[in-house]
Amino acid sequence: MRLPTAVTSLTSPDRHVRAWARLAPVGLIAVGFGASLIGEATLRKGRGEAFALYGTAALTVFNAGLCLFGEAIRHRVLADLGGET
Repeated sequence: MRLPTAVTSLTSPDRHVRAWARLAPVGLIAVGFGASLIGEATLRKGRGEAFALYGTAALTVFNAGLCLFGEAIRHRVLADLGGET
């Protein structure tokens, strides 16, 4: 049985490659930016300045970047497997 075109286009490898190409750079940038913010929070703590909210925001950005990059990896693997979900 052949699936309708609308259904097959939802699982096409091209869709996963596009998602991967969009998510991977954003995830890597967020990880790098979050790591920089973590360093800044560490410096603030060392200087005796308020750092808790800054550090919390830094960890949030860092972890969001890891999640985005993980999702990019998922899409790349699905593209390599031929678009199976």
